[in-house]
Amino acid sequence: MPAAMSILKYGLLLFALFFLMPLGISAILYRAEGSGTGWRTADRSSTGLLPPATQHRDAVVRVFAAQTVRWRGVFAVHCWIVFKPEGAAHYTRYDYTAWGEPIRLNGFEPDGRWFGRVPEVVFAADGAAAAALIPRMQAAIAAYAWRNEGDYRPWPGPNSNTFVAAVLDAAPGIRVALPPTAIGKDFPYDGRWLRPTPSGTGFRVTLGGYAGLTLGWVEGIEVNILGAVAGLDLRRPALKLPGLGRLGMRGPDGPATPLAAVAPG
Repeated sequence: MPAAMSILKYGLLLFALFFLMPLGISAILYRAEGSGTGWRTADRSSTGLLPPATQHRDAVVRVFAAQTVRWRGVFAVHCWIVFKPEGAAHYTRYDYTAWGEPIRLNGFEPDGRWFGRVPEVVFAADGAAAAALIPRMQAAIAAYAWRNEGDYRPWPGPNSNTFVAAVLDAAPGIRVALPPTAIGKDFPYDGRWLRPTPSGTGFRVTLGGYAGLTLGWVEGIEVNILGAVAGLDLRRPALKLPGLGRLGMRGPDGPATPLAAVAPG
């Protein structure tokens, strides 16, 4: 009995240290930053992270993530996908949203602010690498099962991050890990509780998205409790914490050197 109590005590201590405390700090930082203007009037303009499509002939694939709106921004980001086939005159953006048909095509600027929040590049591919990915991504989007009105659920999924994770899963060997704050990325969109990680470098066990464990070279070590993720990135050393995200080495994943960011105009 004393041993069981000791295990419980240390378990609660770890939970407080790696889950509750980071979320508390994130809430304080969010409040200190201020929520800005209302979401209806928030800035959704281009950030200049992508050059004009007409000036860049190569194929492009990007995955962006930005802090989500209102109180959910304390602990979650919204991810979306952008691609441009070689020679195309415009980018195509896909989001998965809570209003209308969940899969939203070109509803926002490809590299736009997400209701005032500047996105980060999570994944970048250009040229031949991007061209090889685009058909697989298009097929995954067309075949995505949770595409009907009413399918979207903010927690534990399927949500925007579930959608992006599913599309990335369709590209075997893609070396990308969505941010730990991408709540919903671990939801089993295909019903499988045990499956390889999107990168193919490990495995993921999930209990309906409510709890789970991920082990992989690209994804690192991730423990999911009620959608919140804590863990360790071994490949690019960093802590992964709920609300705070990655604390350590940063930079987009990708099979090719990403395009240089263009200064916002």
